[in-house]
Amino acid sequence: MEREKYFATRTRGMKRSVIRELLKLTSKPEVISFAGGLPAPKTFPVEDVRKAAIDVLDNSAALALQYGSTEGDANLRRELAGVMKADGIDADPDHILVTTASQQGLDLISKVFLDPGDTCVCGLPTYLGGLQAIKSYEGVPVGTPLDDEGMIPEELEKTLDTLEAQNRKPRFLYIIPDFQNPAGVTIPLARRKRIVEIASNRDCLIVEDTPYRQIRFSGEHQPTFQSLAPERVISLYTFSKILLPGFRVGWVYGPDWVVDKMVMAKQSSDLCTSPFCQAIAARMLSEGVLEKGLAETIKLYKHRCALMLKCLDENLSGIPGVHWTRPEGGLFLWLRLPKGNNTTELFQEAIDMNVAYVPGSAFYPEGDDHTGMRLNFSYSDDDKIIEGVRRLSALIRKTVGK
Repeated sequence: MEREKYFATRTRGMKRSVIRELLKLTSKPEVISFAGGLPAPKTFPVEDVRKAAIDVLDNSAALALQYGSTEGDANLRRELAGVMKADGIDADPDHILVTTASQQGLDLISKVFLDPGDTCVCGLPTYLGGLQAIKSYEGVPVGTPLDDEGMIPEELEKTLDTLEAQNRKPRFLYIIPDFQNPAGVTIPLARRKRIVEIASNRDCLIVEDTPYRQIRFSGEHQPTFQSLAPERVISLYTFSKILLPGFRVGWVYGPDWVVDKMVMAKQSSDLCTSPFCQAIAARMLSEGVLEKGLAETIKLYKHRCALMLKCLDENLSGIPGVHWTRPEGGLFLWLRLPKGNNTTELFQEAIDMNVAYVPGSAFYPEGDDHTGMRLNFSYSDDDKIIEGVRRLSALIRKTVGK
């Protein structure tokens, strides 16, 4: 059978997630993996989940185990508005759409805004899941360079000028402003204001992806793009990194006319996000579980990030062309090798040494930059961070000839 002929054009171009496939190779217990974007299991509030689940089953089972509204549980949306107000956003619960984590938000945004061939602008490098969502609807992500302070306004304008000359107006700018995945960098306030100004002048929407925003352990708190330009910004949130990934609960916030279309798109996707998980999440938020847990999570990740940076400093400092970012929060840092090196080709050697990372090419729309690698510091304990960086550093020194 000519099997490909049965698929839609957009389906033929789909590819498996590089990270999901790499995790299969890192499943051996002897492999120290810095590859996944996994929170530390010790941060999971197991007892709080148990108590909330029992409470929901004892008092709200008829509602929690039934179908729910597409927009999301009303109690949860009120609690989420409170979370956002604590972050400087005057949030209206009616502008919140509860999603199956933020990945569904990315999918819905692509579904709602992109026709085949439409462009959107993202940083280089950028989140693989965002690229997948855009491409799955035959959108074309166009990259613009980042530096240690995130998206560069001057480079963004150049990218938009190039697209305009080609009569290709981007549907939106996709930005991860805080502790960006994969680079770990944060956009400072002056740049945020300039990017908003550029978007306003060019009449572009901004999609702000904020999965790690609450996990800041150094530096100054920066205002959200949502608070700077609520009429132009669609914000994505998730509990996956700040509470529990297994809940698969996130939310979208934006102008009512955008959220309304996303509700319609979601209705043909899954009808509603799990009412049971939403009810448990609402109960936990009302009990202050998120705030209590975040304090411990921030403390742990600050320690693990500092330890990984210390190990990199001790093992790789002074090697020309090898450098890495110093995150102020989140779960990742970005390590780059000198030009001419290929971290995709190097990956199997790393696995042979029982250490893993994500090759940087996965985070580029065309997969054409091979010098970077993403390292996760949130998941591994101290001994594994120390030993894993030692193994990886030995491989890098051998590769670059130092």
